[in-house]
Amino acid sequence: MASDPDLPQPATRLSARARLKSFVYAGRGLHSLVRTEHNAWLHLAASAVVIAAGFALKISVDDWRWIALAIALVWIAEAFNTAIEELCDRFTDAFDPAIGRVKDLAAGGVLLASVGAVIIGLLTFGPAAIDILF
Repeated sequence: MASDPDLPQPATRLSARARLKSFVYAGRGLHSLVRTEHNAWLHLAASAVVIAAGFALKISVDDWRWIALAIALVWIAEAFNTAIEELCDRFTDAFDPAIGRVKDLAAGGVLLASVGAVIIGLLTFGPAAIDILF
């Protein structure tokens, strides 16, 4: 008896190999993001500077939680933005106002995440920087 494609299909068996493959695919996506997106290069440089500053200023574990969250949110936003842009570009090369709006919204998400990360950075590193300077 053939299965009906409209009905939910049973989940494939959970296996370590399948889980490992999902990590390989995710790694491939991140590698592509860093290799091909200029903004990702800026995020990578900013992440490295922030992490180095955190070690240099010996920030607390609580501060590291905020810094890690800020870095992750910016990277997540950039990955989603890139995915949305690439998907939109598959539909048409011509200008389409609706696709332009979708791309602008996705880019706005990256901007919001980046502004939030800067605010977290200022709140985290500002007091330590003031102590060093004054």
